[in-house]
Amino acid sequence: MPANTIASRPILTSTEAQLFVADVAVSCAFYRDKLGFTVAFIHGDPPFYAQVARDRARLNLRHIDQPIFLPGIREREGLLSATLTLASAAATSALFSAYESAGVPFAQPLKKEEWGATTFIIKDPDGNLILFAGPSE
Repeated sequence: MPANTIASRPILTSTEAQLFVADVAVSCAFYRDKLGFTVAFIHGDPPFYAQVARDRARLNLRHIDQPIFLPGIREREGLLSATLTLASAAATSALFSAYESAGVPFAQPLKKEEWGATTFIIKDPDGNLILFAGPSE
């Protein structure tokens, strides 16, 4: 492929997971107060959509009235709602410790994975499972 074709192609710069939540305000408070995110915006009265951000990570929160998953299936099948990455094992470990001190509920504690990552999974108030991952070394 010619060099000018590669340079002119559209570049994807980020991704934003959309999480389904029962109460946007409660979810915003959890992500802000427990996980250290800021609330980028809240839309609607009552709120039905919001975005929380921390560094380059963005999560969109969308209100729903009915659960979209069967009870217990997320934990049973390990259905992740989002994966957020960190630059190092030390950063992953430090964030895990901070979340542990803040009383964040975990679906999986800090773990070195066989495939060379250090991971942990938190569970938000709506049961969304969020994986935090960094390199193992």
